[in-house]
Amino acid sequence: MPVNRNPSVRQRRLARTLKQLRNDAGLTMAQVAHHLACAESKISRIEGAQSGVRVVDLRLLLELYGVSSPELRRQLEEMSRDGRLRGWWDRYSDVLSPAYADYISLEADASTVRSIPTLLIPGLLQTEDYTRAMLRVQIKNGTAEQVEALTQVRQRRRSALTRSSPLGLWVVLSESVLKHEIGGRAVMRDQLDYLARAARGENIKVQILPEASDAHASLSIPVTILGFPEATETDVVYVDNLYSTIYIEDQSEVAVYANLFNDVAAASLSPETSITLIERAAKEMD
Repeated sequence: MPVNRNPSVRQRRLARTLKQLRNDAGLTMAQVAHHLACAESKISRIEGAQSGVRVVDLRLLLELYGVSSPELRRQLEEMSRDGRLRGWWDRYSDVLSPAYADYISLEADASTVRSIPTLLIPGLLQTEDYTRAMLRVQIKNGTAEQVEALTQVRQRRRSALTRSSPLGLWVVLSESVLKHEIGGRAVMRDQLDYLARAARGENIKVQILPEASDAHASLSIPVTILGFPEATETDVVYVDNLYSTIYIEDQSEVAVYANLFNDVAAASLSPETSITLIERAAKEMD
């Protein structure tokens, strides 16, 4: 297979998982190469996300590593089928950037999301009108069709919260976010009403960081930490801004962001008190 100079996040996850499974099985790359009757460099390229892995080879690897979980085997086979856009988001490929498509793919695979947005309600908890108002500002030269398509993408993402194994969402919001009037007071009132209702969901936790808290000093950019259901998977940190998208996969660096999230959550109001504050902010929009 050709060398992949720019592997997607999903490909890097597959490579990292296969390396972990080999290590857990106590095998060297040379032993694995012998089992597959291939060069050791091929295994090195697969584990370095420099080349993909054929499904037939993947199945041989999983048998060698003693992977018996049908669900894990299915997930890894899906990851091995190269392509950035798969699933329902494929129909929006004309308006989705590769980075956004990568993120949606990760979100669809994730079991948990911990998020600290800085200035906005997070996408999974946005109403359509709030999203439209936000996009009209962010996409200066966007057409009405582009804005509508991206709004629908964001609404479709919410299906992760109601699937058979729902995504666990934990969000810490700055109190100041509740006072913004994105789209006008009526749009913001509806948004805050929806946020309060959603925050009562069993798989959703929303906490408000008070404006007076010193913890605001640590919130310079939005941070999202995605967790995955299998023990072999490790968390991924997603950092996004106007100029770049960064995925952090080194576990020592991920731990720094996880500790940051825990510190900010500890400095925030309880979920129950936060819901009360959101409802009060909604009434003030009248």
